Amino acid sequence: MWRSKVEAWKRIVIKVGSSSLTDESGRIHSPKLQSIARGSQILAEKNGARFALVSSGAGAAGKERLGLTRPLTLPEKQAAAAVGQALLVLDWAQAFVPLPVAQLLLTASDMQERERYVNARNALEASFRLGAVPVINENDSVATEELKFGDNDTLSAWTAYLMDADVLVILTDVEGLYDSDPRLNPDAKQIGIVEDVSEIEHLAGTAGSKRGTGGMITKLGAARIATEAGIETLIIGGGGEGLEALARGKVQGTRIRARKPTPARKAWLSQQACQGQVLVDAGAVRALSEGKSLLPSGVIGLNGSFEFGDAVTLVSEEHEIGRGLSNYSSDALKLILGLQTHQIFDVLGYKDYDEVVHRDNLVLIR
Repeated sequence: MWRSKVEAWKRIVIKVGSSSLTDESGRIHSPKLQSIARGSQILAEKNGARFALVSSGAGAAGKERLGLTRPLTLPEKQAAAAVGQALLVLDWAQAFVPLPVAQLLLTASDMQERERYVNARNALEASFRLGAVPVINENDSVATEELKFGDNDTLSAWTAYLMDADVLVILTDVEGLYDSDPRLNPDAKQIGIVEDVSEIEHLAGTAGSKRGTGGMITKLGAARIATEAGIETLIIGGGGEGLEALARGKVQGTRIRARKPTPARKAWLSQQACQGQVLVDAGAVRALSEGKSLLPSGVIGLNGSFEFGDAVTLVSEEHEIGRGLSNYSSDALKLILGLQTHQIFDVLGYKDYDEVVHRDNLVLIR
């Protein structure tokens, strides 16, 4: 158990997974929603904080309402999510009475396109000013695979970034992170405080949730996004009671400390939909880790088709190490990969840039 600094939190994002909302049969359980609504308000009222919920459960609610039990096609999943979202937001509206609830549905493109990002942020701020509780979910009805957050853990981290939150609280049916699965190992030890996500990534997947799509892998991914943006991340159990305990300054769970914030442009880059892969050698990896740009000499291959200015994934030994904006199209890069910068003009007949990806236009994934 550790003490939380509730008095320092002015903006809070609470991610509520399916397992925290449903009963054993997978149905939305109203008493659980009411408990979380009460706990959220107690936590926020402690210091006059503003808070938003990122809520799962729409898909499950929709499938139940439509009587669907078989595997669904993508359009059927989207339809079920549309039906379920209407039911879910109604349940939250009833749980938060007399406070009004504002439904915000987002896709990854809302974080990638500047105008949409600003509009989403403005809608969120207006909801706060008007005294409403934002309840946020991914817009599954229109999100395509390349424009999906993929899971609500990731969505909650980007929501925290969007609203300049001080803390991201992830509610789960396991009280934080353990060194092994506590449901299988009675001697599993809880991990209280983590200084850096990379210290515990090897534990990912050992203690996941029984329901929903968000296991510990996605929760640690969300924690990385949030903490690198300077947002503390808490993974706790107990639903509404866990939030009330947090308001008292004591809680069982895992606290992942925030790092020095990543600059806004770097955070934006890390969320871009990538059009291809650029494969780099060990020397390039060392240079990038030292804050240098990616030069043609460090490129050993590429996958996909992309144009000048497109976002690309940087890959070393089949692992993603970063993302950046390419100064050359895939066709041009095929001709100059492995070359020294002074050779670019001789091969292409032009040389707009020395760098394939400039250091100001890339973000490393540690």
